[in-house]
Amino acid sequence: MTLHEGVRFLRKDPILGKIIDSVGDYSLKKRNHHFAVLVESIISQQLATRAAEVIFSRFKNIYPKFPTAHEILATRKSKLRSAGLSGMKIEYLKDLARKIDQGQIKMKTLSKMSDEEVISHLTQVKGIGRWTAEMFLIFSLGRQDVLPVHDLGLRKGVQMAFSLPELPKPSEVEELGDGWKPYRSVATWYLWKSLQKFDGI
Repeated sequence: MTLHEGVRFLRKDPILGKIIDSVGDYSLKKRNHHFAVLVESIISQQLATRAAEVIFSRFKNIYPKFPTAHEILATRKSKLRSAGLSGMKIEYLKDLARKIDQGQIKMKTLSKMSDEEVISHLTQVKGIGRWTAEMFLIFSLGRQDVLPVHDLGLRKGVQMAFSLPELPKPSEVEELGDGWKPYRSVATWYLWKSLQKFDGI
């Protein structure tokens, strides 16, 4: 099935159908610089969007162009700290860079792996958990059947769309999402966007 057919398929769910009509065309922007996406994911963890943007910008300004894994390994911790990175995030970045530099993480083969293989591969890195790997699958590899059941935004979107009295458990989101296969990433995107509609953003 094509993506267009996928949206048509999801319209069969009456609740998702209303959300699709409200949100409009599916327009997720895929990001192809895989290493940069992982670096930004680590830097952005547990930070407000604006703070994350500022620190990521300062990090990039350390280098003439986006650094390689080898260049990050060679950068002094004090220099990374001056960009606003915590000691723990520096350790995570160095671990990612080291594993890429030593060939444990093979960025060029990620696109050939299954979703679960990508998750298993990336979560070898300190500071990269399942959620970060799932976001990578959706936004960087463009995988169409990922359901990040622990994502708060998705759970809130499901609660609002299906008028649930409380935030659904990940297992409940999983069960509900069975009917959206093989386009659970697309359904997730629409549920995220529906929250913006509900909030009037």
